[in-house]
Amino acid sequence: MNILDQIIVQKKREVVLKKSLVSANQLENTALFNSRTTSLSKSVLHSPFGIIAEHKRRSPSKATINHNLFLEDVVKGYEDAGASGISVLTDTNFFGGSLDDFLLAKASVKTPLLRKEFIVDEYQILESKAYGADAILLIAAVLTQSEIKTLAAFAHSIALEVLLEVHNQAELDKSLIPELDMIGVNNRNLKTFEVRLDTSLALVDKIPINVVKISESGLHTAAEIKLLKSAGFNGFLMGEAFMKTNNPGAELATLLQQLKAV
Repeated sequence: MNILDQIIVQKKREVVLKKSLVSANQLENTALFNSRTTSLSKSVLHSPFGIIAEHKRRSPSKATINHNLFLEDVVKGYEDAGASGISVLTDTNFFGGSLDDFLLAKASVKTPLLRKEFIVDEYQILESKAYGADAILLIAAVLTQSEIKTLAAFAHSIALEVLLEVHNQAELDKSLIPELDMIGVNNRNLKTFEVRLDTSLALVDKIPINVVKISESGLHTAAEIKLLKSAGFNGFLMGEAFMKTNNPGAELATLLQQLKAV
């Protein structure tokens, strides 16, 4: 199995275990479940560059990125720098994250929060709401068209926005449903981990104009952001470029200064 297949097998096992420990009803009765969510898609659209800055300690492709930072410092730094949204990875086995990370982020910032997770079950969406998410990620590569539609509709029913991630034309074609708020083009192939910005450029014009367009992964420079912005993207999900430094918030602030420069 490739890495993505391994992650999904592990994720399905996790969901079964979690359901046996915490019921859906318990999740629905948590303090945060009925709290008001903030629109990530609107925050991106109302920003000149729509940077969604990510907290990510490690990944299967890069191993350790940075284990020396305090999450609350990272997310507060992102907010102070002007991030339109903050993405927090909650997968433990492959990315070193956790739901405790997400809860800490929720307590630290007011910026819209995206739960970055490999979602395969409605239970994980309830979980996301219970831990304070404003939006969730769905990955077209691991879901059928029917599953995308069902999971996205369920997310909307509890006031969560949906960022649907695609990697190629076939995944985009099966994902064009009304229940999406944002479509993200991942420049990193999750099966091979090869990164190509041409992936975003090839798909941007195929995404409907009423959906917020996000380019994800492999982005590092102001020149890349400007190129993709001119091609039609509204926002950009970036993590490694910031997390590999000692001060991710300052790195984001520097990038935004460069983008604002004529």
